[in-house]
Amino acid sequence: MPRLPRRLLVAAVAAASLLAGTAATAPATAATTLPATAGAPAAPVLSGAGLAASWTGPLSTRGRYVVDAKGDRFKLKAGNWAGAQGTWEGSGSTTDPANNQARQVSYNIPLGLDRVPISRILTDLHGLGLNTIRLPFADAMIHDTAPVPDAAVTANPQLRGRTPLQVFDAVVAALTADGFAVILNNHTTSYRFCCGLDGNERWNSGQTTQQWVDDWLFLVNRYKADKRVVGADLRNEIRRDVWDDPNWGMGDAHDAYAAFEEAGNRILQADPDLLVVMEGINWYGIPAAGFSHGRPMLTPVATLSNTLVRSDKLVYAAHFYAYTGPANTGAGSGPGSTSDPRYEDFTPEQLAQVVDQQALFVTRSGQHFTAPVWISEFGAAGRGSTNGKEQAWFDRFTDLLAAHDTDFAVWPLIGWQSGGVPNDSWALLSYDADGRRLGLTDPGDWRAADWSKLVDAPSFSGPVAATARWNMLDLDHGDRNVSTRMLALPDWSSGNRKGNCPDGQRLAGLGRGDGRGLCTDAGRPSTGGGAWVTVTDQRYVTGGDWASGYDKLQCPDQTFAVGYSVHNNAMAALLCAPSATPLPTTGRTVWFDRGDNRPATGGSTASDWAPGHYKGQCADGEYLAGVADTWKWLHYGVPDALLCRPLG
Repeated sequence: MPRLPRRLLVAAVAAASLLAGTAATAPATAATTLPATAGAPAAPVLSGAGLAASWTGPLSTRGRYVVDAKGDRFKLKAGNWAGAQGTWEGSGSTTDPANNQARQVSYNIPLGLDRVPISRILTDLHGLGLNTIRLPFADAMIHDTAPVPDAAVTANPQLRGRTPLQVFDAVVAALTADGFAVILNNHTTSYRFCCGLDGNERWNSGQTTQQWVDDWLFLVNRYKADKRVVGADLRNEIRRDVWDDPNWGMGDAHDAYAAFEEAGNRILQADPDLLVVMEGINWYGIPAAGFSHGRPMLTPVATLSNTLVRSDKLVYAAHFYAYTGPANTGAGSGPGSTSDPRYEDFTPEQLAQVVDQQALFVTRSGQHFTAPVWISEFGAAGRGSTNGKEQAWFDRFTDLLAAHDTDFAVWPLIGWQSGGVPNDSWALLSYDADGRRLGLTDPGDWRAADWSKLVDAPSFSGPVAATARWNMLDLDHGDRNVSTRMLALPDWSSGNRKGNCPDGQRLAGLGRGDGRGLCTDAGRPSTGGGAWVTVTDQRYVTGGDWASGYDKLQCPDQTFAVGYSVHNNAMAALLCAPSATPLPTTGRTVWFDRGDNRPATGGSTASDWAPGHYKGQCADGEYLAGVADTWKWLHYGVPDALLCRPLG
């Protein structure tokens, strides 16, 4: 969200002397070439009935695209209808406009319901060319039993006497009935707005991780029957608090990677139809000279991507604003301000490169991290703004989104205005106390041309072909069981760290000595009936000695590996599933004890799913039938070779 308080990170900077040397370092980036944009004509602006008829929920993903239930591309053309996350800035009366963001009191419900009937708001949202609404909320809203004051819903008297959650229900129902897709966004824990050290830094700031997950499950079950509620955006802009950084993969209480995967899988077990949206890290470190700090966002996904029980449900998200930067908090002066470049300081070429490194590389096809990327927040001050650098950045950034055919959500949609002057010039639609609108398309808003360019940009449309998937398993700190079947069964390798591929995928590769694995559904054999087999010894070795002198875990003939377990990092067991069709029993040995041995082309070969370790991988047209290891020569039982057999 924009407009960081200028007090940003004051306490963190004051604590710098206690934290010297403890901040995380920025991970390596991954470059890519942006794909060409398809030349299909832009879709017209649709009314509620037209939008409702244009797509069918639920949504899922195919490669870099979101698709609807028919398999047609559904580009997220979205905006943020803020308010239910709270607008109070942390001091004084919560209902005094002076103490609320942009002097707008939301009463902890979506903004504007005091000024305009909801039906008019929806009509104006359609006029912007949107098909999706990102709907922020605070965890506090779920537990708030006090009715909103009548003043909060003056223009919608049917909502009088309702709690914030009940008003939220009504907004969700109105949006989806009018054809919009709704993505719920856990923006804050408390109703306090916004940013820096506000007590909302992480999913477990001011609450436990368990409470956060429970709140999500409550909302998921509440809206489960509405298939136009299409997504759960797990947490907004995770960042450092006074003492601790969030991290991506360290296995502790601040590990966003693990928390997001746990929550995402719990959500999908409750409702397999939802998209799960994961942002990266919005800020780590202390923004002062001599201290490590930065905004890595999705960069860590290049070597540590998430795998869900439904591999067609993951969407990654990132936020960009002109006044922030890859290592700039956005603070204008004082504590928290640094000389690091802002996004508005980059040339178009530099901006394209940094946005690729921090987000858009994820859309590269055929990698373990491949997924849609949703720029779920961006924006700029509009009517009345004279900030030339920000305006130039907005033009460049919308050019970039249009050229890349990127899913987007502008911040924010709704605000207040008085006498033709918006309280929050970032809002695309502003209403006065009598309901008069001042909108993006009304004369005088410089953003109108850039917005039209973005909304009407040529985009890929129509059916999206199903593509093969690759997903990594990370056993660095514990189990990675992403098979719905196996989650319902007892522990198949007690005392060991286990990884199970998502149902419908098979094991394709292993890292040597790090517990990492790679799964795929490329040319997949269908799983047949019969028992799944846990292999802990050499009893199923057939067809000759394919790794002489080594211990071998081999799946029974007509089965293929779908999981593995390790003790420390030594091989402990293979999990093998029966094939529905006959499988060849001849194959080849893939050694990777002295270097990588991966196919030159095909699955995830351009990305590193086990950094710093040798990797062995079967070809896309093969299945993994066995793993060889030894305790000789100080190899410590880590995998040294794979038995790869053709699928047909």
